[in-house]
Amino acid sequence: MPAPSPTRARRERQRRYRKGQRGEMLAALYLRLHGWRILARRYKTPCGEIDLIATRGKVIAFIEVKARKEKDAAAESIHRRNQQRVMQAAQIFLQHHPRYGQKMIRFDACLIPWYGWPYHIPDAFS
Repeated sequence: MPAPSPTRARRERQRRYRKGQRGEMLAALYLRLHGWRILARRYKTPCGEIDLIATRGKVIAFIEVKARKEKDAAAESIHRRNQQRVMQAAQIFLQHHPRYGQKMIRFDACLIPWYGWPYHIPDAFS
């Protein structure tokens, strides 16, 4: 099987990027409807990126968003490497935004199946 052409590979990357953006938009909308305030989307650090950072009451959540065909496939795609990246990036966020240091810190996941509602998993990394 021949290697994909650069144009085809670029289109595939763009398609995945747009799908990720749609998933994050749906997750943010879902969380807002459930009383969360979105502080940041795609927060970039030298360690990596946090998809969503949200707060509600005394909780600040660093949220990994995964959009897949099925909810189970999305859950399985959150590997230890993803978790470590988000935790390191969260430390950097908190260093730059000390006012959130008093909140309870949580690492959540939001799974976006192709058909159905987003599924928010509080404290998903433990």
